[in-house]
Amino acid sequence: MPARNWVPSLLWLRSFKYVGYGVLNDVRTRLPYYKSDFTDAWNYRVVPSTTYIFFTNLLPAIAFAQDMFDKTENSYGVNEVLMSLAFAGVAFGLFSGQPLCIVGVTGPISIFSYTVYELIGPRGTPYFPFMCWIYLWSMIFHFILAFTNSVSFLKIISLYSCDVFGFFICVVYIQKAIQLLNGQFHHVDLASGYASVMIALLMVACGVGSHIFGSQLHYFNPVVRKIFVDYGVPASVIFFTGFIHFGGFLEKTELARLPITKSFAPTLSGEARPHGWFIHFWPLENISVGDVFLAVPFAILLTFLFYFDHNVSSLMAQLKEYPLKKPSAFHWDFALLGLTTGIAGILGFPAPNGLIPQAPLHTESLVVHDHRTGKALSVVEQRITNTVQGIMTFAMMSRPFLVVLGLIPQAVLSGLFFIMGITGLHGNIITNRIRYLFMDHDYIENDPNCPEVFRQIDKTPSKKYFYIYLILQLIAFGFEFGITLTKGAVGFPGVLMFFAICAEWVWPLIIPREYLNALDSEVADEKIVKNLEVFSQIKEKQLASESDIEIAQLGPRSTDLDG
Repeated sequence: MPARNWVPSLLWLRSFKYVGYGVLNDVRTRLPYYKSDFTDAWNYRVVPSTTYIFFTNLLPAIAFAQDMFDKTENSYGVNEVLMSLAFAGVAFGLFSGQPLCIVGVTGPISIFSYTVYELIGPRGTPYFPFMCWIYLWSMIFHFILAFTNSVSFLKIISLYSCDVFGFFICVVYIQKAIQLLNGQFHHVDLASGYASVMIALLMVACGVGSHIFGSQLHYFNPVVRKIFVDYGVPASVIFFTGFIHFGGFLEKTELARLPITKSFAPTLSGEARPHGWFIHFWPLENISVGDVFLAVPFAILLTFLFYFDHNVSSLMAQLKEYPLKKPSAFHWDFALLGLTTGIAGILGFPAPNGLIPQAPLHTESLVVHDHRTGKALSVVEQRITNTVQGIMTFAMMSRPFLVVLGLIPQAVLSGLFFIMGITGLHGNIITNRIRYLFMDHDYIENDPNCPEVFRQIDKTPSKKYFYIYLILQLIAFGFEFGITLTKGAVGFPGVLMFFAICAEWVWPLIIPREYLNALDSEVADEKIVKNLEVFSQIKEKQLASESDIEIAQLGPRSTDLDG
């Protein structure tokens, strides 16, 4: 009899054999589609999508490179960022479960990188070995989370967190644009500052204008309008890079440009990086044992950042509005992200992770629409666009293309940040909820030209809880943005997770569930998040297995017909 008391515990221990179930299940469900990920790329949308995502990934990243270059005393530069983008594009294009998720150098990781530099500099800790240990510890934590099926907790992430984070990223883009322009006044001269402001504003007019022209106006036919959407921003970058060479007073104005170094080589050499791309990270010889373990709390924060940032990017690349057919693979992708993080540390470049807003923009660029109704018919789900843009980025590290990058004025990078920030804010639901507060309600109710988003907001069951929910979103944004302005910026991931948890368990105490459900919802549809239901799948398989065992033990069962 006493032995029977141990049965529940022994059954619980059986769950250990399911360690890694999420990763293996992702591979099992996603692998059958691998061949079609290449054959499905034979579609006209692939070429403009590759071009579009190449520019929208490359140019903001090299602007972040400028930021890190200035704030880490040249430790990270253009080549490190290009290497990170190229490596991530090829790795996730070929091996990820969701190749539509664009991975690269983000604003949060650039903030994390130079904040770590500021914190450990006074200690005399070598920067690259310390960053390497942060990334190596983080790789281990990624593996632990992936193989213990802990990515399943991503189910708590709702549109609340995604909307706030997307809003935050767009504001950071605008902040970086202003910082770049401000730098022209301080680091060059007044003429450079005013010329840079003019160039950035002209870029905004052309970049945002081409998007509006192609998506909201009705001149020309849909094919021509789509060209404006696909190529308007890259064309603006190319034109305004050449614009400064038109002559006149511009020719006499000095404009700061992107600093470049040798092709395929790290930015620093000599004592700072004596072994080139390979970081000698072993203790005692290159870093103290104490610093190795000091890297652990930083690695935990980085893992939290990537857990949220990458998975939310992947979710937003698979929004309900996109008619996706192929399954997701969140556990496998997070394990792959851990591997790329460790390799980034050993090679000494910023760790890549999921990009907002580039990830959903990539999916949007691959949507096939009905020209008459504008309805999304399908998405070209394939691996070519991500992989090829990664290869193209690697080619940018060669001397001819590096020289071309060196011709780009920082004013153009500022203009690009403005374009991405403004277009991102324009489509963000938080922006539209703020707009709603000031709109003429007679227009919303009676004008047929009123955008549908405002009609949907107007149908919210309770305006009182609508205002409370909006305030809660703005509070979360305020904390996320505020911490990045301090030396506590490394604690940014903790803020993200705190508000994600609040949305799941605290907000229902403030807003009744029936009203909260009308304001918040799951990010992706049931098919996309199915692979996150690991524990329910395990339970189903376990119950089915136990049922089979019971039937086998009972043997053949007689029925009334057997007589």
